[in-house]
This record gives sequence, C-alpha cells and structure tokens, in this order.
Amino acid sequence: MLTGAALVGAAPASGAPRAVVIAPGIEYSQFDIQAAKGVTHAHVLSVDLRNRQVGLGLLYPGKVAARATVSRLASSAGAVAGVNGDFFNITETQHPGVAATGAPVGPAIADGHALKAAVPKGQRFGPALPPGTGTKDVLGVTTGGTARLDSIALDGSVTTAEGDLPLRGLNQYALPVGSVGAFTSDWGSVSRMRAVCGTDTDRAAPCSTDTHEVLVADGRVVRSAGTPGSGAVEAGATVLVGREAGAQQLRELSPGDPVEVRHRLVASTGTPYAFALGGYPVMRGGRPLPGLDDTTSAVRTAAGVADGGHRLLLLALDGAAAYRTGLTIAEVADTMRQLGSVDAFSLDGGGSSTLVARAPGTTTVTVRNHPSDGTERAVPNGIGVFAKP
Repeated sequence: MLTGAALVGAAPASGAPRAVVIAPGIEYSQFDIQAAKGVTHAHVLSVDLRNRQVGLGLLYPGKVAARATVSRLASSAGAVAGVNGDFFNITETQHPGVAATGAPVGPAIADGHALKAAVPKGQRFGPALPPGTGTKDVLGVTTGGTARLDSIALDGSVTTAEGDLPLRGLNQYALPVGSVGAFTSDWGSVSRMRAVCGTDTDRAAPCSTDTHEVLVADGRVVRSAGTPGSGAVEAGATVLVGREAGAQQLRELSPGDPVEVRHRLVASTGTPYAFALGGYPVMRGGRPLPGLDDTTSAVRTAAGVADGGHRLLLLALDGAAAYRTGLTIAEVADTMRQLGSVDAFSLDGGGSSTLVARAPGTTTVTVRNHPSDGTERAVPNGIGVFAKP
C-alpha cells in the first residue's frame, strides 16, 4: 500500500468526511489529499444502492458519436448528481481530414439497451492500461441494482444467402482490421470514416484504402458505397462497414439481397446490466492491480465499489491551479481503498474530470470541482445519480 496518499480527516472504513446529504441515500463531500507530489483536493459522491429512492444510469447526449457537458447531461436527464465517464475519440491529428467522432472507447449500455461495443485495444485514447486490462472492461450496475466491475464483449453476426459473417463492431469509432462492423441509429450523424483508420495495434496508422459499406433496411440490402459515409441511420436500419477482408465480403452483396444483422453485448460473468460504461480497473478485491503507474500525477475521475456492490463512490479531483498536481493511478487506487472501496475503476481525467451535484433545496446541478481547462469539457457519457420518488 502507498504511504504517500493520505485523506485529511477521513475515516478509512466509513467514506469521506463532512458529508452533505444531496438526497436520501446520496451524499457529497470534499476534502484534501496529501499526495506524494503535493496536496490535491477531492470531491466525492457516496451513493447507497440499497436505498429504493436512489438510482444510477448512463448519462449521454442521445447518440454515441456526440458530446455535451456533464452539467447539461445531468440536467437534461433529471439527475441530482453525476461525474464524467469513459475516455473518447477526442482528436484526429494523425488522420488529417477525418473527423473526430467524440465516441467513447469502451462498451456502453443505457437502460438495458446496448449502445456500443469496445474498440481494439491499440485504438484507445487515454493513459497506458495496467497489465491484464483492456477496452472491454466496464463498471456497471446490474438489473438487480448491484454495482460491479466486469468485461463486456460483442456477440454478433451478419447472415446472408452465402452464409454467416462475424460481426466485429457495433457503433465503434474503430473497427478491427479485416472486419465488418454495424452502425445503427444510436450512432448519430457523424462520418463513419474514422472506423477504418488505424490498426489494432497502432491508432496512428493510415486509414484503409480497401473499404466498403452497405445499407440494410427491412432485411435487405438497399444500397452500397466504396467508402464509409455520414448522416443519420434511420431507426430499424443498419449500415455495415467493412475494411480489407470485411470490405471484400460486403462487395459480394447487391441491392435486394437478404441480410440479417444480429448483435448483443455479453458480460464475461453472464450478468445483465441496466447500465455500463468503459474505463479500466485499478483495484480488485481490495488489492491494487499489479503494475499501476506510480509516477505520473494528474487530475482524475474514478469510481469505487463498496459494501458488496451496494454502495458506489464517485471521485473527481479538483483542477484548480493550487491542486492540479493530482494523483498517480496508484494513489487513486489507494485513495479509493481508504474510502472503503473493494473494487475501483478509473474514468477519463484531465480536462474531462467533472463532478456535478444539486445543493439541498435546489432543482439544478452545479459543477463542484474546478475543471482544469477552466471550463467544462464536452464528454460522450457519464454516470448519473438519480433521486426516485
């Protein structure tokens, strides 16, 4: 365990000090952390999932390839509090002329509905992953109301008159080399071109020149094109995008051909999730993962699972100049342990780190930390905390 990160005034087993009740079962607190590189300031939400008046859900703008600030996402959803979520396709400097999609890295589930699957590990944005983790790792809340860490993979196929093709992508900004991916109305109107850029091991590799896409509606091919397009996909329709071998397979299809597209997200534990989003684990079973970075300090957001999955702790560090040194990932794991977490999960940090909450007696959320950009950054998703009647 680290000795460099110490909560000032905290009780290790009972959560953060000086808590303010936002709503029944939902508490907010803030406190200093004495870290190895200086003092940082933490903002924490403690959410009691045993309370029937408490709910958790995915905050997102209504489309996968879209972004909005956490305060706007929380306000539009009616959440009483929330934090930012997954890392995302924030820039495309390596591929001039290709639009950044704003889409998140990992799987996403909202209200039990599968929104997207994970991009290849080499295509992710964010800091280096701890050994043994990947883009399929998620934090979620089960349909039974328990928080937990898991891994979620895509199970899908494209059935044609010639046979079945494996489906390797669902509303992803990056597809595996040689694969076919599906884009639905959940994606949005952003160009699908980014999906064929880079490789499974090199995000900066050139875009593929061997591509093809097919629009499927009412179980049949409607039209095709040699390059991925843009624009909204109608509800019930699917755009199939292929690269390399996947493109060659899609070229065999002609307008009018029957096609059935099937896809679902499957957790490694077989657990059904009400909501889930990506990031990466930093602690399991009360022990930090081996190989956590203990040198790079930054402003960060994290989540912790406590009390057998019946309590979720959401932490966002302050980005004000006085506290901007932040924590290392190893210190994040140790901090979440001190707050009572048994499992912990790192979410997007830096300028994305944002925690919002309503003040008692108010009806709108306010930003409680100081985002390090000086203003809120638009993000693709987050974790919303809801107060039920």
